[in-house]
Amino acid sequence: MISVYVDLAIGLVLAFLLLSLLVSGINEGMVRLLSIRSKFLWAYLKDTLDGPPAEGESHLPSRPMDVFARLPFARKGRDPRPVHDPEPSPPVVEPMPSDEALRAGDEAPRVDMTARLYARLREIDHAKGRRTSIATIPPNRFGVAVMEMVSAEHGGVEGFLKKLEEIGSPLHGHLSGVWKSAANDLERFRKGTEEWFDGEMQRLSMLYRRYVRWVVALLGLLVVLAFSMDSLEYAKSLLRDNGYRAGVAAIAGDSDGLSALRTRCAEQTDPYACVTESFSSPALVQIFDHSIVSLRMPEDGAPGISWNFGTWAERIITPGHWPGFLLSFVALLFGASFWWDILRRLTGLRRISP
Repeated sequence: MISVYVDLAIGLVLAFLLLSLLVSGINEGMVRLLSIRSKFLWAYLKDTLDGPPAEGESHLPSRPMDVFARLPFARKGRDPRPVHDPEPSPPVVEPMPSDEALRAGDEAPRVDMTARLYARLREIDHAKGRRTSIATIPPNRFGVAVMEMVSAEHGGVEGFLKKLEEIGSPLHGHLSGVWKSAANDLERFRKGTEEWFDGEMQRLSMLYRRYVRWVVALLGLLVVLAFSMDSLEYAKSLLRDNGYRAGVAAIAGDSDGLSALRTRCAEQTDPYACVTESFSSPALVQIFDHSIVSLRMPEDGAPGISWNFGTWAERIITPGHWPGFLLSFVALLFGASFWWDILRRLTGLRRISP
């Protein structure tokens, strides 16, 4: 009797694992196709280095869905990423405009700190269209880039911070605190800059994951509805499958176990063909028969795809299936890693050490 419940648990976990992997795959495909990570990173850097645009609209979205609604499909002029440059970083860092030019009012040249930073990071970029594909920046590389820009200014760190203040860069406030805590020590300033950037990237990663959870939840809901995955009905099918297989095994042992076979194969003349078809279509395969598009694998001929809209729509609007849909949706929110860990524990699988 215990084995029946173990089989039921493994079947449910395996189904949730497969659907969770599908959700994760769709999400990762969207992220890579639309370069969401690199756009998110450069949107943050642009806000940190240059401040918000003149119209007052921040580059970094303030609402979760803006990440996947505005940034991925942004027009060319609104893409926060710098244009990809295959050339290596120039050996000589150009200094920022002089103090007199920065104080010239409306005629003062605009200082694009984001472009200046990217000029020091070209070596870690690779081509992907016309925009940079940098999705992560190592903290030590960021610290070196800042020190290279500092070395180009007269007055060292203090001169660099002064110009950042004059151009209104938010980076001035962050680096000023690092410089004060470093007590005029350049090595400590570099390390402090790396630690500050590392902390900011951790905060940005947490923000990004919080935004992604909304998208994963939406994808999970769409997957559950597309496959019309009723967990309660699926659990019942697993138990029915187990009972049927036990009946067939009893027949093989010359016992009285014909009831399950008679029930399923009542309308078929060939019981052997019925048994073969039943064993080749377990409950795990049958859950995909109720999707909006189903895959059929006939005994003879090639597999075919059929439009199953009528049956699918009837299941979706039937209130009796809604509790099972809700249970499936909640299960997918745990993620593929969670269900893989549960499956390993149930089956006794161990991690393969490299």
